[in-house]
Amino acid sequence: MSGAGAASTARTLANALKASGVIVEVSPKDFLTIVRRNEPALIVHAQSKIIRTTHKYLTSYKGLAFYTRVNDPLSFLSKVEMIEAKKISIPDM
Repeated sequence: MSGAGAASTARTLANALKASGVIVEVSPKDFLTIVRRNEPALIVHAQSKIIRTTHKYLTSYKGLAFYTRVNDPLSFLSKVEMIEAKKISIPDM
């Protein structure tokens, strides 16, 4: 790859990171702990059915976005606001 091509790729990746912010992938257990610390929490949920059903969850806490995915839906206390999304896209870095 030429120097100009590498610089263009680096700029594209930097812009993607700026657009998405900081996303931290955590285990489902850690995600539930973060939600409990942040009640009443806002949670975005999306379900995908490509090979098998996968549930994806996203929430924010102290300026960071936390994300997890599971095969079976998570159970939350009533102190959460759930938004159903068509899709949650997390950039692969």
